[in-house]
Amino acid sequence: MFVVKRSQENPVLVPTRDHHWEAFATYNMSVVKRGRGIYGLYRAISSRDSLRTPDQISTIGIAKSSDGLHFEGRRQFIVPEEDWEKFGCEDPRVTFFEGRFYIFYTALSTYPFSAEGIKVAVAISDDLKRVSERHPVTPFNAKAMTLFPERINGKVTAIFSAHTDTPPAKMAIVQTDSIEELWSPAFWEKWHSEIDKFVIDPRRTEHDHVEIGATPVKTKYGWLLIYSHIEHYFASSENFRPQFGIEALLLDLKDPHKIIGRTNGPMIVPEEPYEISGHVSNIVFPSGALLEDNILTIYYGASDTTICAAHVNVDDLISSIWSETRHRWRFKRFEGNPIITPIEAHSWESKATFNPAAIDLGGKIHILYRALSNDNTATIGYALSVDGTSVAERLNEPIYIPREDFETKKIEGANSGCEDPRVTKIGKTLYMCYTAFDGIGPPRVAVTSINEKDFLSRRWNWSKPELITPKGIDDKDTCIFPEKVGGKYLILHRIGTDICGDFLKSLDFRTETVDKCIRIFGPRPGTWDSAKVGITAPPVKTKKGWVLLYHAVSERHHTYRIGAVLLDLKDPTIVLSRSADPILEPEEPYEKEGIVNNVIFPCGMTVRNGLLYLYYGGADKVVGVATMELDILVNALANAISY
Repeated sequence: MFVVKRSQENPVLVPTRDHHWEAFATYNMSVVKRGRGIYGLYRAISSRDSLRTPDQISTIGIAKSSDGLHFEGRRQFIVPEEDWEKFGCEDPRVTFFEGRFYIFYTALSTYPFSAEGIKVAVAISDDLKRVSERHPVTPFNAKAMTLFPERINGKVTAIFSAHTDTPPAKMAIVQTDSIEELWSPAFWEKWHSEIDKFVIDPRRTEHDHVEIGATPVKTKYGWLLIYSHIEHYFASSENFRPQFGIEALLLDLKDPHKIIGRTNGPMIVPEEPYEISGHVSNIVFPSGALLEDNILTIYYGASDTTICAAHVNVDDLISSIWSETRHRWRFKRFEGNPIITPIEAHSWESKATFNPAAIDLGGKIHILYRALSNDNTATIGYALSVDGTSVAERLNEPIYIPREDFETKKIEGANSGCEDPRVTKIGKTLYMCYTAFDGIGPPRVAVTSINEKDFLSRRWNWSKPELITPKGIDDKDTCIFPEKVGGKYLILHRIGTDICGDFLKSLDFRTETVDKCIRIFGPRPGTWDSAKVGITAPPVKTKKGWVLLYHAVSERHHTYRIGAVLLDLKDPTIVLSRSADPILEPEEPYEKEGIVNNVIFPCGMTVRNGLLYLYYGGADKVVGVATMELDILVNALANAISY
């Protein structure tokens, strides 16, 4: 699990009308640090010149920064001089290698622009004050070449995108004995004849497109490569529009052809106004990366107009994707899953048992799960676990059944009843929020309560349930916060696609109910949680904030996955940080196939001996449990507060 945060300084570089050569756009910055200075080389597009064809041209600018966010001294650094670049120089990648700066860039030799005129070139500088030499590199269509900052097994190593404009593009690695071979036509003729031997392919489908982003960063785990992954770049039967994203690969230190870790989805997608609207809308394109004090800063072009930056803790990122460690940075399933399954002999739970609440009382974990009969009536069943994973006891009858008109079936065979319980202990009372549904109107949330002593003695003296959410509104996924906030009770609930909150003076729901949607957070377009979000279980309090897990549905894949947010201790309506990647998603058959496929839906979690136990429904059919070290989860969320 890792968190990516955009810089509050974004955009960090914007076009300026004072410089005609960068008046229209400044983007796709590559960075290199020498001494105390951070140098950024970037693509600049000029203002329009009606006397020239084309009327705008790309050149490469340079600027210097002391903190990586505020750049000064902007000037042109690489401008077209040769026939093979006379129509523009684009998208630099700079590497300091064996005492010199090598800036690979895209050189345009034809207009109108065509694949045969788009190739890689290199400029060489000793001091980043001037270019001492430049060369055309690839004799074929290619872009986005960058040099590894040191030799690998004695070889000069570079990575680039071949045939980007005659797709499918190929992400390829080239190794030579000397740097000069990279601009030798004879070398490339032989290399290109065997290109498929050197290709790495991180695409998830044949409809996707990938391109090299930043210069690889060396870490103790492997080479970290930040790259562009464009989902549905090529037309498919789903007819989705292309989705630009920034992703990461971890390559083996000794053999960079070998992928040893990768993100399973985008770390960054267009969300902010400066990423959504611009010269070319809805684009985030990575071009630079800088590692300092364990924080990786990713530089990217936004809407082909400005330069932006985002930060991520590199240990959390790599630990989440590296095959050796990723199991600790995600929830681990209990090998005995599913722990609760339907029992055909019990009519009330013969069809499904899922979406469980859980609470640790008296040294035992009490699991309250949604049970479904063959006529689709939902009741609440009970199971007990001593060790947190295996079920030691399970009752033969439900402990809670529909009692009120608002949860009594109105249409034969339709879904109805008491669904998806969530339990909070306040004082000596247990409050159970659940979804009440009669099969007709929009579902509403009801609350009932029981004395802790009665609960442990299995005297099911539940109070009369009260509806607490507004009539006519689809409002679900609700819990009562386990502590008062500012002297009031905080109710978390979901309206539509967003997680909301409301503050009540008391828990007497006969006199006061939820009537506000204070938005806490919602979906993130283009990501794994892009369609809707909802809470899982009541949050867990830690020294660094309230940990709230949430379920989310993706727009494109219609899959329920789990993420995490850290809420402020004093004001839990404030989100301090949010996981960039899911920490649990459907993988096992009992999660992928059921009444509703590809669903993980938790309603309960407990903490024991530093382990967070998460109880969830799999595919709306069974109950599973998974665990994760709470410190890893909290620290990954808290690390992001500082950047």
